[in-house]
Amino acid sequence: MESSLSRIQALITQIKQEIFSSPFDPLSFVSSSAYETTAWLATVPDHPKQGTNRPMFKGCLEWIVNNQREEGFWEEDGSDGLPTIDGLPSTLACLVEKVPTTNPVDGESYKNQESREIDLHLAPAKIYKDSLAFRLLRMHGYSVTPRSFCWFLYDEDIRVHVERNFEYFIGALYNVYRATELMFSGEYEAQEAKLFSKKLLEKSLKLKSVKDDPNFQRVIEHELRQPWIARLDHLDHRMWIEQNKIDTLWIEKASFDRLSCLHNDKLMQLAVENYNYRQSIYRKELEELTRWSKEWRLSEMGFGREKTAYCYFAIASSTCLPLDSTVRILVAKSSILVTVADDLYDMEGSLDDLHALTQAVQRWDGRCLSGHGDIIFLALDDIVCEIAENHVQQYGIDITENLRDLWGETFGSWMRETTWSKTGYLPSLDEYLQTGMTSIATHTMIMPALCFLNYDLKSDHYQSITKLLMASSRLLNDIQSYQKELEVGKKNFVILYSKAYPKAGLETSINHVKEILDEMKKELLEQALMDGFNDLPKTCNHFHVSILRVFYMFFNSSNLFDSATELLHDINKAIHVPIPIK
Repeated sequence: MESSLSRIQALITQIKQEIFSSPFDPLSFVSSSAYETTAWLATVPDHPKQGTNRPMFKGCLEWIVNNQREEGFWEEDGSDGLPTIDGLPSTLACLVEKVPTTNPVDGESYKNQESREIDLHLAPAKIYKDSLAFRLLRMHGYSVTPRSFCWFLYDEDIRVHVERNFEYFIGALYNVYRATELMFSGEYEAQEAKLFSKKLLEKSLKLKSVKDDPNFQRVIEHELRQPWIARLDHLDHRMWIEQNKIDTLWIEKASFDRLSCLHNDKLMQLAVENYNYRQSIYRKELEELTRWSKEWRLSEMGFGREKTAYCYFAIASSTCLPLDSTVRILVAKSSILVTVADDLYDMEGSLDDLHALTQAVQRWDGRCLSGHGDIIFLALDDIVCEIAENHVQQYGIDITENLRDLWGETFGSWMRETTWSKTGYLPSLDEYLQTGMTSIATHTMIMPALCFLNYDLKSDHYQSITKLLMASSRLLNDIQSYQKELEVGKKNFVILYSKAYPKAGLETSINHVKEILDEMKKELLEQALMDGFNDLPKTCNHFHVSILRVFYMFFNSSNLFDSATELLHDINKAIHVPIPIK
């Protein structure tokens, strides 16, 4: 591992030396574009210490407004009036300065582009750039509206032109489809753009030009088969490294980035070395986790699911946030224990034994326990003590009681659901969901990790974004597990909805739950990406999105978590099989 880190550091040093050594001009990093430079000057405040938002160079802002191209972008001349990918930084810089995060980027920012004629030859590049700009700006918290990239749907001539000549719009449609993955609730224009782009992308897979480019074909198939919300960052990074020769997505193949064009081979080598180095860390942590699971006999219970590798893979691959090794392992340990304890309540324990375990956790006194209950309580106590000790060391705050309360609430929800099943009690939909969003234990697994990202665990209520994550996780699980739970008499939102509305039928019930879930996803994304919904740090909000993506990965199209084999390939690619170094 040390040698891998040394190679990475040596590569970084070498790239830096080559970039900044003669005859390379460091000033080449300073944009020669008047648009980018002027946009930067327009951001300088007049009196920053007084908190004023007025620009020091007011003329720069006026120049940006007056020099927007008729087609809606900002770029130097030299491409026969056609926008190129090189103009994207200029356009983004000017957009950010002309509509900051507190004001919406709407049709006005594009000079009411939907009301003017646009040259059909400009349409592919413009749609491409607008959709990419929308995705980048929304990801970084800027208030942008879908009309800024799906305007073409409301221009009959351009829409017909795209449909008839879609083979020339594949790169643009790919980015339109990706932009719609970040739609918020009520953004019906984005939904229409998603359906439109998906239809034409599926059609494009039959084209000879796409079939002749297998890398590009795989990228499109990957995007359509598995949406962004159901993918993990770590595996996405590997996919892009392995598909690094793709250039079809770029509108102008002659376009280049100022940095990557100089040392592309070394940068690619750095990406590979970094990925493989992360794998070496993950392998070591997984070995430690496997030893812990055996030491506390959780992997040898004789019933239920042994998911040590699954739990660790999910947390390690889901996020690039600054979670250190200790926190990753603590979240994975919590996930392992949740899986084992949930299975005990579902399939193994008697009501008396489960009641005793629930009471022991809520009192935090396991002296009366034996057998499986004793094993689970001792492992749980070890987890809580380890989390609390780490938090005291880092922040000087003891959260032991808060952690115990969190687990007590979760065990109580498992006991309630088990009692429902064994007594035949039929809860209302609201009653079920209130319990079910706790029993899925998403918050139990992630909130201790959030404490290391400045989340206040001592708060007596859950944030709205956390509640959305809890409910979404429950519904995702229920959609894929209703058949199994129907057989064993367990309660499930899909089953309860079909009983409450018997005329609807099972398939209609599933579709209804999916609609609820889709709205929750949109609300969660909005609360995570935009300011004003809560007082959580951005890293905490983004961590909620990462965990939501984990549950979509497990339950989007089938129940991968319960499968013994379907995730093994991804686990190997994420942790065990390195990328070959050329």
